[in-house]
Amino acid sequence: MYHLKKQEKVSKNIRNAILSRVRLAFYGMVGISVLILFKILVIQVWQEELWEKKAQENGVSFQTIKANRGNILADDGSLLATNLPYYRLAIDPYFPKDTVFNQYIDTLAALLANRFGEKTKEQWIKELTAARADKKRYKILTKEPFDHLLKDEISAWPMVSMGRKAGIFFEKTERRFRPFDNLARRTIGFVQQDSGKGIFGRGLEFSFQHILAGRDGQAIFQKVGVDQWKPVNDGSYIRPEDGLDIKTTINVDLQAHAEQSLRKALAAKNADFGSVIIMEVKTGAIKAIVNLSKDKNGEFVEDNNYAVAGLAEPGSTFKIATMAALLEEANISLDDTVQTGDGTYRFFGNAVMTDTKKGGHGRLTVRQVFELSSNIGISKLVFKYFRKNPEKFIEYLDKFGLTQKLDFQMLGEPAPFIKRPNDPTWSGSTLPWMSIGYELKLTPLHTLTFCNALANDGYMVKPYIVKCVMNGNKIVKEFETSVKGNKLVSANTVAKMRELMIGVVENGTAKSIRSEYFKIAGKTGTSKKVVGGSYTEQHYTSFVGYFPAEKPMYSCIVIVDNPDGGYGGTAAAPVFREIADFAYSQRLTRELDTDTKITAKELPMIRSGYQSDIVLLADKFALKKVGQTNEPWVYVRQNNDTVKILGHKLEAGIVPNVVGMTMRDAVYILENKGFKVFFTGKGKVKQQSVLAGTKFNKGDRILLRLG
Repeated sequence: MYHLKKQEKVSKNIRNAILSRVRLAFYGMVGISVLILFKILVIQVWQEELWEKKAQENGVSFQTIKANRGNILADDGSLLATNLPYYRLAIDPYFPKDTVFNQYIDTLAALLANRFGEKTKEQWIKELTAARADKKRYKILTKEPFDHLLKDEISAWPMVSMGRKAGIFFEKTERRFRPFDNLARRTIGFVQQDSGKGIFGRGLEFSFQHILAGRDGQAIFQKVGVDQWKPVNDGSYIRPEDGLDIKTTINVDLQAHAEQSLRKALAAKNADFGSVIIMEVKTGAIKAIVNLSKDKNGEFVEDNNYAVAGLAEPGSTFKIATMAALLEEANISLDDTVQTGDGTYRFFGNAVMTDTKKGGHGRLTVRQVFELSSNIGISKLVFKYFRKNPEKFIEYLDKFGLTQKLDFQMLGEPAPFIKRPNDPTWSGSTLPWMSIGYELKLTPLHTLTFCNALANDGYMVKPYIVKCVMNGNKIVKEFETSVKGNKLVSANTVAKMRELMIGVVENGTAKSIRSEYFKIAGKTGTSKKVVGGSYTEQHYTSFVGYFPAEKPMYSCIVIVDNPDGGYGGTAAAPVFREIADFAYSQRLTRELDTDTKITAKELPMIRSGYQSDIVLLADKFALKKVGQTNEPWVYVRQNNDTVKILGHKLEAGIVPNVVGMTMRDAVYILENKGFKVFFTGKGKVKQQSVLAGTKFNKGDRILLRLG
């Protein structure tokens, strides 16, 4: 019994000892956990900034790898905007062996000093030696990025050619480059990152950002200095997805000529701004879009997109829509007459309508009302047929697509401003004034789209500027011609409107642009501008039309804002004629190129070049030579077996015309003038990105398209 009690006592003591140890261990674990949680709290809350700073100073970080941005292409595949690779030279000063560093440091310093001029040779030696002594692992050697040509040059430098063995490497970056310089600058646009506000921009770059931008990747970078990060090549990264290309409908030749013609007219008329849109009649493809306005230096530059976003009172170009509505609504003969009187007419007492001709036109036929752009004649006709039901007139505008957005592919298109009879500002004079293009606002693109429908047998096509999305040579998505509903007007109205619009050019306000080679159908427009709430003597002038009228190829609108002493027929219409002449000659050239067979008596490939080469070829092909000149560079004109040689004088500071030359001759001339020359294709020069006859600066880039 005694032994049993003793054994129980021993067991109890052992159990208590074990429980005490367990309690002690438990309390110890709890205490350690509390300390750990407290330490975590201290680090994450009270010391957050301290440790973040240390992590940035000494740690690694996932950083963005930018995706390659897609290209913007012209209708023939020419580059309008692309990314070019640029590079910076960097070194890991601590990496090279002493023998390599000591052998080449002097040469490297001298080359850096001579090529970039930012520091002297001695300064470079001192900086690189100090960086090596401080065991720095990264140092940028070139402040500004440089292009591939300079990279090739630098790659041949003694220490650089050793590459990673010498701790030297090139860092690649990219810059957006427009090969045709400022051509279609506002249409191409831009994209920028605004800190805290996201991405903003304009034009195609911004409108198609989701396609062009691609998707950025990520990679691990290690901090090696103040604001300096070095990539860690361990394969742990997310690959970027490059952006896709967009192919536009822009024709570089038409764009360049339209811009040149408009710029010349704006300067001659001392205008404030101007715009041009050229549209393919059957498809709605925009072949050129120009927007020029004065900068602070008085130079005309591409800035605001007046063509797509510029709401304004159109003036008399709106009479196209008014007359189409009248012809649809009433059985009007073009030979019916309207009394326009002495040039003034009162609507409701105080509202006075006037014509530009002093003394008035008297009695006019409907045809003459349109050709001479009589405000009184048009407004009296509209008042006669729509006064009792003005909503009917607005319904025609609805049908014509003039009251809603066109859903154009570029962002920024505003809705037209068209009053309706239930509008609080509608008055008895609103209808007659609307009929001549006042008390409403349209963009040039809207006006052109309706005019284009008349050229297209009454069918309205939706204007578009991007033809397809491409991944390399593969079409990912295509945008096709979109016909909006049924005919806007009857075939009878189309025929009468064509007759009226041809009459404007043959007999009316635009007869100064009449052509002997093809017919133009169009309408002039001049509206007074509102400044400070009142109409002034400043004018918004325009001309809209299509050509050739017999078989329409292109429609076009020209805007010239506030010209000195100009109206639609004298300020805007001549620009239209220049564009039409060029476009028509292009078509004839294409037809001749298709139909004409090359003969053995023609000079192969060359239409301009070095005179001695031309003479040699002419002798080789037994061609007669006339007009030899002292100029070394010449143009060539051929008539049967005779070659006429014309001097090509190269003026200092002026871009030469190298179209027709071989690539060798063109590059020789341009590089000697100081251009950086790029080219695509093979053969002779078909196109140059910087217009001949314009001024340039040494170092400017020029792209040659060969074919």
